[in-house]
Amino acid sequence: MSNSFDHDINRTGTSSVKYDGRKSMFGADEVIPMWIADMDFAAPPAVTRALAERAAHPVYGYTQFPDSLYQSLIDWLKRRHDWEVPREWIMMCPGVVPSLHAAIMAFTEPGDSVIVQPPVYFPFFTAVTNTGRTLLQNPLRMENGHYVIDFDHLEQCAAQARMLLLCSPHNPVGRVWSEPELQHLLRIAKKYDLPIVSDEIHADLIYPENKHTTLAKLAQNPAHILTTLAPSKTFNVPGLNLSSLIVPDRAHRAAITQVFDRMHSSASNPFSIVAFEAAYREGDTWLDELLAYLRDTRDYVENFLATHLPKIKLIKPEGTYLLWLDCRELEMSDAQLKHSFVHKAGVGMSPGILFGEGGSGFMRMNIAAPRHTIVAALENIKKCGM
Repeated sequence: MSNSFDHDINRTGTSSVKYDGRKSMFGADEVIPMWIADMDFAAPPAVTRALAERAAHPVYGYTQFPDSLYQSLIDWLKRRHDWEVPREWIMMCPGVVPSLHAAIMAFTEPGDSVIVQPPVYFPFFTAVTNTGRTLLQNPLRMENGHYVIDFDHLEQCAAQARMLLLCSPHNPVGRVWSEPELQHLLRIAKKYDLPIVSDEIHADLIYPENKHTTLAKLAQNPAHILTTLAPSKTFNVPGLNLSSLIVPDRAHRAAITQVFDRMHSSASNPFSIVAFEAAYREGDTWLDELLAYLRDTRDYVENFLATHLPKIKLIKPEGTYLLWLDCRELEMSDAQLKHSFVHKAGVGMSPGILFGEGGSGFMRMNIAAPRHTIVAALENIKKCGM
C-alpha cells in the first residue's frame, strides 16, 4: 500500500477525546482506546496538504462556501455512488447530529413521535428527546446472527409517527441495508406519509462484498427523504465539523434554514472547507486502500475470536469500522463487562447498553487503528481469561 496504516501516531496531548479523555471515560489512562468513532490513521495526504496551504495564509476570516466545494461532493456522489445530486439540493451544516436536531424541529412538533431503530447511535435518542419529541422505538431483530428490520412492527409505529431516523449503514450493528429492505421501508413511508432522515455518514465505508444503496436515489419521489453525509468518518476529519444535508424539496430546505438561522449556527470555517473539498476530490485511492486494510483487520478479529475467545461472537459488519461484539455468553452484567474489559484487559470499548434496547451484553469495538494495536488488545483480552 502507498499509505502506511500500520504507522503509529501519538495522539496523546492533542486534546483528543479518544486518548486524552480516557481517564474521564474509563477511570484509567492506560487502556487501549477502541471506543469513540474516529480513526488512528493520518488523514489523506491531499487533506493535510490543503490544510497546510490554507494555514499559510495568515488571515482566517469569515468564509463563504465556494462553488467548488459543492462540486466536489456532487462529483464524489456520482463517481462513488452513481447518484446525481443537483447543486440546489445541498445544504452545508455544522455536523450530522445538529442536522438531525434541525430536521426534527423543522418537520415535527413538540410531543410528536419520532421512530428510531435500536440498538443505534445514541445521539438518535437525544435528538428526539432534547427537542421535546416522543421516542418511538422499532428495535432491530437478530435472526441467525444477522440483524434485520422488524417491518411489521415498523408499520405499527409508522401509523402513529411523524418521522423516521434511519441509520444507513447502521451503527453499531454494521448492517448495509439491501435494496429490497430499503424498498420495503419506502413503501411503508409512502403509505403513512412519513418523512425519513437517512444518516449515511458511513456510506463510503463498505466492505467489498457489499454495496451501499442511497435511499433517496432508490426512491421514485425523494421529496420526503433527507440524507446526511460528511467526509468525517470516511477521511478521519470529524473534528472539523462540516457535513452536508441533501434536501430535494425547496420548502424543506427553507424550513431547515430557518431552524439554523434561529440558532445563529454556521458551518463555515476556512479549514473545514478546504479539507472537505480536498478529501472528496483526491481521496479515492486512499479510501480504497483503507477499506482493504479494514477488511483484513475485521477478518483477523473474526478468526481470533473464533479460535481463542469463542464466548465472544462477532456480528460480522458489512460496513463501518465498528465491530459489534456479542458477549452474552460471558454471563456478565453490563457494568461487569465494562469493568472486566477496562480493568482486567486494559481495553476501552463502548458498552452496548449505550445504544439502547438490545445492546445489553454487547460491546462496540473500533478497529480503525494499526493492526498491531488490535492484536495487542485481543491478546490482552485472551490473557485475562474472558
